[in-house]
Amino acid sequence: MNPIIELLQAHRSIRKFQDREIPRPLLETLIRAGQCAATSNHIQAYTVIRVTDRDNRARMAELAGGQQHIVEAAEFLVFCADLKRPTEAAERAGAKVIRGMTEQLLVATIDTALMAQNVAVAAESVGLGLCYVGGIRNHPEAVADLLKLPEHVYPVFGMSLGYPAQNPEVKPRLPLAAILKDDHYDDSDAPARVAEFDETMHRYYLERTGGNKDSNWSRELKPLFTTKLRPHMRDFLVSRGFEMK
Repeated sequence: MNPIIELLQAHRSIRKFQDREIPRPLLETLIRAGQCAATSNHIQAYTVIRVTDRDNRARMAELAGGQQHIVEAAEFLVFCADLKRPTEAAERAGAKVIRGMTEQLLVATIDTALMAQNVAVAAESVGLGLCYVGGIRNHPEAVADLLKLPEHVYPVFGMSLGYPAQNPEVKPRLPLAAILKDDHYDDSDAPARVAEFDETMHRYYLERTGGNKDSNWSRELKPLFTTKLRPHMRDFLVSRGFEMK
């Protein structure tokens, strides 16, 4: 163990924040740390939008399903996959650019996620808390319009960021044996491992809610796989120039 590993293992989502600003130099330092993440072929296919307008924050919270911490956090950042900047740079260098490839979409999305996670770790290392907000993809067209995103740029997720006003427990993760395999994929022990984790999560939910939530990991997954989640995303991505050929 070392301080970095301990920090990573102590991650929690924070949804209540102090009324305290993050100094601009610190915010810029966090974003620079994000830029130091691995990036496919040095493309750096991301742009971060800092939402400071209070009306836009309120609208963003509404679009994300009423997540009030978006309004209350010191900062709300939207991490966007951005293929506009690198493809146009390549064109100016004389390339005959091919757009709309599925691999390009994957590269830009992965680049964005890696960059954001660096920001998250850097933020937690200086005492800040955060919450990722995938809910902005509930209404991606409205979010894109609000942020004036051009073609070939799409919002991947948001991040509420600030000084924590709560101290939640660390949420348990699956047993290591469930996800770490040697040489090949083997899920023969999956039912037993999942059953073990369901018991862990059952206790966690009961303790966290004072006995008001009687659930487990498998039960919480049910709505994610019994409904078509955000079926609008494919058409939205195509409309933004990510044809996914």
